[in-house]
Order: sequence, then structure tokens, then C-alpha cells
Amino acid sequence: MRILQPLDWAVPKGYANGVAARGTTVFVGGQIGWNARQEFETDDFVAQSRQALANVVAVLREAGAGPEHVTRMTWYVVDKREYVASAKALGAAYREVMGRHYPAMTAVAVTALMEDRAKVEIEVTAVVPD
Repeated sequence: MRILQPLDWAVPKGYANGVAARGTTVFVGGQIGWNARQEFETDDFVAQSRQALANVVAVLREAGAGPEHVTRMTWYVVDKREYVASAKALGAAYREVMGRHYPAMTAVAVTALMEDRAKVEIEVTAVVPD
């Protein structure tokens, strides 16, 4: 995997501008902050984000992949202000689950998610080297 960073661009914090990789591609559908029984244990944004990331990692494991194989991540959040205000705690939760691996990342504010209690949904693409 190779991080794509134009030389004259400022280095982003917490994500990569682009990633190049070769291998088996794994697509993980949007994961939300509920547990394996599809039950929400909290309405806290950071806790739901941590759970959504843990769910992503669980799906990756099924393909023999881990956080280090993630090349692209998209976050859908229902409250932009909550996302921005939670940056420090969210970063800690991210590193706890994903380590210090920062793929190409996008965050989008949406009006709602399909599950009413969901505050965040995260989807990823990973590439497991051949």
C-alpha cells in the first residue's frame, strides 16, 4: 500500500489524500453503532462511532483483513456539529480500534440514517495484499 501525497500539499491530519494498493479488494457495507444483536447500547456519538468501527473490523476479519488493509473510509454523520465537537474523543476511539492507520477518508453530513437511533454509519474498502 502506498499513500498518495502531492509534494506541494499540506499533510492532512487523521486521513490520507489517496492510497494505491494491489491485492484482494474487500468492500464493507455501512456499519452503524449497534452490537452484533442489532441493538443500540448507547446514544452517545463517540461510543456509537467506536462500535461502528469495531463492527467494520469484525467484517474485515471474515476476509482475513484488518484495519491496516483499509484503503478508503466514508463516514456518514447526522450531526456535523457533534462530529466536530467530538474530534479529540473521536480520534482516541478511532486509534483504539483502528490503530494509527489513516486511509483516504471522507465525512459527509446527512439528514438521517435508516436506523433512527444511528448517529453515524461507516463504510470501508480494504485491499489485502496477494
